[in-house]
Amino acid sequence: MSPPDIFDRARRRIRRDRAAPRFTEFAFIRDWMVEGIAERLDAVRRDFTDVLDLGAFDGSFAPPPGANVTRLDAGARFAARTGSVQGDEDQPHFPDASFDLVVSAGVLDSVNDLPGALALVRRALRPDGLFLGAFLGGGTLSTLRAVLLEAEADRPAARIHPQVDVRSAGDLLVRAGFALPVADVETLNVRYASLFDLVRDLRGMGAASLLPGTPPLARDTVARAAAAFASRADAEGRTTERFDAIFVTGWAPDPSQPQPARRGSATTSLADALKPKL
Repeated sequence: MSPPDIFDRARRRIRRDRAAPRFTEFAFIRDWMVEGIAERLDAVRRDFTDVLDLGAFDGSFAPPPGANVTRLDAGARFAARTGSVQGDEDQPHFPDASFDLVVSAGVLDSVNDLPGALALVRRALRPDGLFLGAFLGGGTLSTLRAVLLEAEADRPAARIHPQVDVRSAGDLLVRAGFALPVADVETLNVRYASLFDLVRDLRGMGAASLLPGTPPLARDTVARAAAAFASRADAEGRTTERFDAIFVTGWAPDPSQPQPARRGSATTSLADALKPKL
């Protein structure tokens, strides 16, 4: 028996469809992630011919010159706009070894089976193929989490998505079978005039809560949360919210890649190496 879904798949598709018409107005988080992926890709000295954009949104990721690009998105409107395959990222859609580069910006934090999604990426890559991903995690929305807990102090409900930290992201790459895994985190702080401006941005980027069964917020709870948010404002009347982007890099294994030294093959002991030289 498969475990229950963490996120509501139907709600996820609906939220993406609602965000699609005006997404460019709220795309600053994904644009930041795409920029980070592009910087990491620029440091790779090799050519790519077949690219998968996993979670295409508005198709703003530009593939390397001359490469063929296939896009996938869970939302019907985003998929139609970009000529994407429509489907969930944790479900199989492509034959094994179809791509030499897979990129994903801004969607893997809301898939139900993240380990499964990463395993599918690994299978879709050819030997020595590259995966570059970015998703929200770590301490993202720490202010929103705090004010909601304060507003619902008596009976708090789960309203913020469970999040992966950078160490767990690296472990997931290893578990999925990637070679040379790297995970790092970058933080973007955004200042808001009110709680409602933050909520507007989250809805506009399709990042509102997808947790099933969460009860709606009562009006008095919303008022308490808004007041708690305002109480954290700086001298200019703005409250800072945090977004952590977890960037991950992994390669499909290939014999040409650097290999770790065989255990016990060292010819000098650590103690000898640390001795002062006379």
